[in-house]
Amino acid sequence: MIGVFDSGVGGLTILRALRAKLPEHDFCYLGDNARAPYGSRDADDIYRCTRDGVDWLFGQGAQIVILACNTASANALRRLQKEYLPKAYPNRRVLGILVPTVEAISGIAWHDKHSKNGDEGHVLVFGTPAMVSSGAYTAEIRKRSPNVHVIEHPCPTLVPLIERGAHHEEITAAVRACVDAAERAAQGHWPPSAVLLGCTHYPLIVDDFIAALPKGLVIYDQGTIAADALAKYLDHHKDIDEKCKKDGVLRALTTGDATELTTRASTFYGMPLVFDALYLPKYQDS
Repeated sequence: MIGVFDSGVGGLTILRALRAKLPEHDFCYLGDNARAPYGSRDADDIYRCTRDGVDWLFGQGAQIVILACNTASANALRRLQKEYLPKAYPNRRVLGILVPTVEAISGIAWHDKHSKNGDEGHVLVFGTPAMVSSGAYTAEIRKRSPNVHVIEHPCPTLVPLIERGAHHEEITAAVRACVDAAERAAQGHWPPSAVLLGCTHYPLIVDDFIAALPKGLVIYDQGTIAADALAKYLDHHKDIDEKCKKDGVLRALTTGDATELTTRASTFYGMPLVFDALYLPKYQDS
């Protein structure tokens, strides 16, 4: 079984792409809605919350867990891989969506030591405050493409607005304000050549971003990127893939209100999805 972890429901946009790419695999989705949003938490807090969710998914038999959350990927993934997995589950894997996204933007494989010195461009990354403050996308893209100018811009209001089902006019205005603020912060690096919507909630309002941004920009689709990367990973790691059940089963759980999530799930997932409730105690021992 493949586990998919997110701080809430935005990761369902990633889950949809993963299942479309790997329909025969069993998936278990866990949204930590009770502790969402992660975007306003500090890095240690995000790590502990993410570790609890990953630990539970491994306990259910997941052989690999995908962090379908940019904030968790930027703030917790490396620490999970270095500190948690070697001690707790040395034969399991945790992957995030940051790595394949950086590879797609830079055109350089993650462990490739070469860089594309000749490439230029301006990449604009919208994300949560915690994701942006980590500086992960700037550091990793420029490590591979040093001449690319990266602007990471926080949008603190968007996830709460989407989560509470705000009126479209309110969301449109918030996106417009976010884009205008990013243009002011760009200081001559405008318009960007490409845009990354660095939060899994944002695909739901991509039309608002398209309307607010200059025409003709490349907008990266993290769902497609993540799905292609997972399929490639499993193809190269047959030992893990062979341990994953392949009955096409999907379970969906939330630490929040399962009834409320079930009502809203189709907005993110594209079809009805029934959630079960799960209680996670506050932080396991380190």
